[in-house]
Amino acid sequence: MIEYEKKAGVRMADIVPFKALRPREDLADKIAALPYDVYDRKEAREKTADDTLSFLRIDRPETQFPEDYDMYAPEVYEKAREMLEEMTRRGEFVSEEAPAYYVYELVMNGRSQVGICACASVDDYENGLIKRHENTRAEKEADRIRHVDVCNAQTGPIFLTYRRREKIQVEVEKAMKKPPLYDFTADDGIMHRVWRIDEAVSIGTIKEEFAKVDAVYIADGHHRCASAVRVSQMRREANPAYTGQEAFNYFLSVIFPDDQLLIMDYNRVIKSLNGYTEEEFLEKVSEIFETEKAQEAPYRPSKKGEIGMYLKNTWYRLTIRPQMLTGDPVKDLDVAVLQNELFAPVLNILDPKSDGRIDFVGGIRGLHELERRAGTDCKAAFAMYPTDIHELFAVSDAGKLMPPKSTWFEPKLRSGIFIHSLID
Repeated sequence: MIEYEKKAGVRMADIVPFKALRPREDLADKIAALPYDVYDRKEAREKTADDTLSFLRIDRPETQFPEDYDMYAPEVYEKAREMLEEMTRRGEFVSEEAPAYYVYELVMNGRSQVGICACASVDDYENGLIKRHENTRAEKEADRIRHVDVCNAQTGPIFLTYRRREKIQVEVEKAMKKPPLYDFTADDGIMHRVWRIDEAVSIGTIKEEFAKVDAVYIADGHHRCASAVRVSQMRREANPAYTGQEAFNYFLSVIFPDDQLLIMDYNRVIKSLNGYTEEEFLEKVSEIFETEKAQEAPYRPSKKGEIGMYLKNTWYRLTIRPQMLTGDPVKDLDVAVLQNELFAPVLNILDPKSDGRIDFVGGIRGLHELERRAGTDCKAAFAMYPTDIHELFAVSDAGKLMPPKSTWFEPKLRSGIFIHSLID
């Protein structure tokens, strides 16, 4: 880890280059995998069957045991460490000799998104410079804490964002003029390209520019981030003479400027109308929102303040009334208005995180999935206008939290392209 002295009394983002453990160039497309939490246990087993290279095997090591094996048993995490070490011994992963930044480009449907892979400071997370917008659950953290701790490595990057700085973009664009380290298209059609930045002048410029950033935001990966921080705290407790420069004081991240991100809609489906008929429910909805039949089907909201509702094979446009808005960055989110004005008082869905009568459908699945769900296991569906990145900033800056399932980011960062070893 490169040492970077902070100015006394000044809070600055500490985004540093690192010595990556990364796939051999000819194997990157075979090793890179979607994040561990994209798959359920059955899907992960199917995806890794007869595959000796996919990083999902390491991210989900229970796939290497019998189907009914305790996925949280100590030997399961030991298996992840063994597989990572074996792939490194075989030369399938290579270790960089010097710290570097990495430019990481993802292209989905012709749209390019470019960020920098680096390591972010645990101290910045703890002092609030790295801001969150979601709560985390201890039981979900526990798995990743053990995985990171036993593997001695962070294997899935945290998705961070910040307000664009031009000098960083100049360095990114300069790096992208060189031949890439990796250039492949995954089986889901997403293109991935990576370039290394290891020149001292460029590294210095990027570090200096990040040091001028007054806030960094977690876009996705709150549980992975909290787990990495907890492992750092454990290692600090075990090493009271730590200097702050050890690898465990930082966590693996890909950080994107705000103008690069694509936030998709995160939609809702309702399994029960709380005893109302469809006609009665529509009447209740009309009392709360301005309601009219949509002119097109399926109906996709065209701006903030509009919600699509699919009920009894018909699409409606719901418009939030101005008097519903309070000026509060959380309460004025479309998903919050829908929850607070309709789901809670009418459907008695008070806790959307735990109530089994509501489900969430990522925008990547499309509006026809809402129609399908409303015609099978659900009674109604709601299409949302995507939350804006600056709404996320406003909520985080206010020290508040978004309602669950407010944002859906695409494309997903791959695991296994970059690994941050905690062994100095």
